[in-house]
Amino acid sequence: MQTSCSRLVWLACLLVTASGCAKAVKVTKIAAGDDAQKRGQTAMINAKPGEVIEFGEGKFTFNSTLSLDVSDVTIRGQGSDKTVLAFDQQGQGTGGEGILVTSKEKVTIEGLAVEDAKGDAIKVNGCDGIVFRDVRTSWTGGPKETNGGYGLYPVLCKNVLIEKCVARDASDAGIYVGQSENIIVRHCTAEHNVAGIEIENSINADVYENTATGNTGGILVFSLPDLKVKVGRHCRVYNNQIIANNHDNFAPKGNTVANVPAGTGIMILANRDVEIFDNKIENNQSIGLSICSFIITQRRYQQDEGYDPYCESIFVHDNQFVGGGEKPSGVLPKLVSTLAASPKVPAIVYDGIVDEKKAVDGALPEKLAIRIRDNGDADFINLNFPKLDLSNAFALDKERDKVSRDLKPFEGERPKLSPVTIAGVK
Repeated sequence: MQTSCSRLVWLACLLVTASGCAKAVKVTKIAAGDDAQKRGQTAMINAKPGEVIEFGEGKFTFNSTLSLDVSDVTIRGQGSDKTVLAFDQQGQGTGGEGILVTSKEKVTIEGLAVEDAKGDAIKVNGCDGIVFRDVRTSWTGGPKETNGGYGLYPVLCKNVLIEKCVARDASDAGIYVGQSENIIVRHCTAEHNVAGIEIENSINADVYENTATGNTGGILVFSLPDLKVKVGRHCRVYNNQIIANNHDNFAPKGNTVANVPAGTGIMILANRDVEIFDNKIENNQSIGLSICSFIITQRRYQQDEGYDPYCESIFVHDNQFVGGGEKPSGVLPKLVSTLAASPKVPAIVYDGIVDEKKAVDGALPEKLAIRIRDNGDADFINLNFPKLDLSNAFALDKERDKVSRDLKPFEGERPKLSPVTIAGVK
């Protein structure tokens, strides 16, 4: 009987872990108070795979970046409203980020806030399996050009989950995912940033059930030149609230997002295989949704066979547009208003720039076509930009017959994109 019982215990242990009975997870607890910088950084240096570094309730003041390069580690607080990591005391040469993660895989950051980093609030570089959950990033002085560029900033990562987070006041993007693959951004709030949520040069992204409000631009889906990952594709943006993103653009001059017009709801730039659906796009004073080639920016870039500056395979359907377009700001919206002979910019704007090498009779073939349907009473304009003569700013009214308000050439269906899946994420 004793032998049988021992075997049962042994079998039970095997069910818990293949290497024997499960070991308790090590939790290193860090309380607020003096020497928090040293205690926090020491915990991250000494962390072992599987460990939890837990910050207590209260405000922690740090004077340099906290860095982690160990895989399979969780950094957590007691909640984004209870644990605040403040970096307003960072000095020159102490790192720009609040938290910098260079671990190869499996890092979770949850239940805490990062405030007033000199640079990016939390940057994660090259991690496979990064989770942000219930994280808040902000700059307590409000939107300013001198704020850090990014709130949540995973770059060159795989299997990225960002959920139930809040990002405010970033001078570039509140929630930014760049040059990454397999991405889910959900149930987040982005407000008072230049770009609320930005997916850039990334492959396979789902952005859903978020709120973007009070930013310069709500949600951006971009592909930019001169980056390691050349193209962005397969992005679904759906069931989001994109409301009143009318904040003045406070990005430093020279940044790409410095060209985003205040009052932009959704902007697709040089991307492909993008599906925008079931969103509420309301009271964005310049443009509700724009589909543009990088060429329209008139920015120089290094010619690269791997980079495609055109928008292709775009499907915009079943969105609700409410108000917006009444106070166009910036070069493109004002140009659209002039060409449309209306003080109100149409809800959906397409620049009409196509790759002539791929075009058939001047239009994209069906497999690359842009399709727009069932967006209520949202109006539309195709600028036919390559046909315009913009050399005389005082004679633009002569170009109005070249633009088109006819949506019929763009009506129809595209195959719906497949959901993004990340192992272990429901």
